Amino acid sequence: MSTTLVVRQETGFFARTLASLRDVWDDLAGTESVEALKPDLEGRDLTVVRKQMAACLERKGGEVSARKRAAALGQAYLSLSRDGRRRFLLVLAKEFGARPEDIDKALEGWKEAGDDAARHKAEEALRNALTPASTILLMQFNALPQGVKFLVDMRADILSFLSKEPDLQPLDSSLQALLVSWFDIGFLEMQAISWNSPASLLEKLIEYEAVHEIRSWEDLRNRLESDRRLYAFFHPRMPEEPLIFVEVALVNGLSGNVQKLLDESAPTGDPEKADTAIFYSISNTQKGLRGISFGNFLIKRVVDDLRRDLPNLKTFSTLSPIPGFRKWLEKAVAEGLPNILTAEDRRRLKDVTGETATKGYLMKILADPSWTQDDALVAALKEPLTRLCARYLVEEKRGTLPLDPVARFHLQNGSQVERINWMGDTSPKGIEQSAGMMVNYLYRLGDIERNHERFSSDGTVVYSSAVKALL
Repeated sequence: MSTTLVVRQETGFFARTLASLRDVWDDLAGTESVEALKPDLEGRDLTVVRKQMAACLERKGGEVSARKRAAALGQAYLSLSRDGRRRFLLVLAKEFGARPEDIDKALEGWKEAGDDAARHKAEEALRNALTPASTILLMQFNALPQGVKFLVDMRADILSFLSKEPDLQPLDSSLQALLVSWFDIGFLEMQAISWNSPASLLEKLIEYEAVHEIRSWEDLRNRLESDRRLYAFFHPRMPEEPLIFVEVALVNGLSGNVQKLLDESAPTGDPEKADTAIFYSISNTQKGLRGISFGNFLIKRVVDDLRRDLPNLKTFSTLSPIPGFRKWLEKAVAEGLPNILTAEDRRRLKDVTGETATKGYLMKILADPSWTQDDALVAALKEPLTRLCARYLVEEKRGTLPLDPVARFHLQNGSQVERINWMGDTSPKGIEQSAGMMVNYLYRLGDIERNHERFSSDGTVVYSSAVKALL
């Protein structure tokens, strides 16, 4: 079959992973291979795929034959273009979903059940009716070699289509439910990553880093020096694919600038003398696991590991980005939110720029990144922007939860908003997202459970006296 596939263009380790999966499934499918499909899956090709899905569900020839047919169908999916995959998933969702008539029939049988034995039988029939055929097919994929990774990537495809294809929502819900059960935190394994780890894994870390780009192999090596730690979680069925990883710097005192923290020319510190562990990057690597949380467990495991190896560590804190601040500020100004600038803010800005400092003028200043090169302007902006950032992190919410996604993550895990760092990230990304600010979320070990409970119950945000002064 592999000679007939039209392959999506992939690069780097993604291409090697995909090629490995194709090879394994090609051998497994054997004579059950689906006939060659055009990448966009139009016309008669849709009928071919529809028949193959039905054949997988019929289980003719027993489990071995069903497994081969599922492998062939998976191979066919991997051969498709983006449009082809969208059409494939729509067929799976719309034509192999739960059947309302079967649910109604099973529900009537449950209502009419006369005794316990009949009721148990009716409940089983209702469960079966509520389980769409698509879920059974997904579970067949799961049974294949590297099937979990295939399904995680398939869900990433589904999520990318959802906004324009709402018919895929039931399929996404079914697949997410399966992944939640398979990715229970009890199944996950934590590993410490070092410069001596396999090169293929180190390459993936470079590709997956989502917070602070790893610019080179030397940059990566710097992040794996003796005064650094890097931990990752793996699933037993995805042993070569990190699910989430956290980068830690061992320093003295809270760090407030990520450029200094990642400076390759800075001398390597002595981890035995460090008193603070700074979590400066936490990256989820698998888009298909969105909405499936295991970060809390990871942080606790990392803290326990660090405390065991380095008992001198007393403080555990993040140095985190504030990705939603600028967007919120732009919206607040556009909607006329009061108290954006005080009279003193306006006076200082006018003294520096010579212009009347309206709220609109503030956004005009921030729109041009060159403001960071004007020391007087940087000084004039510090007070209003740090004050507004504190307001954004602590007070601005959607429902009971903070607007900022990173804040939600760390506050849910029991931290407190400790300190806002002016000019903490002067990279173009940092200036664009948060006017260069970063925040320390402090994990005070004795308060983690209480903070978590308060946040989970009513959205209470715990913050330091320094942040309170800003508010």
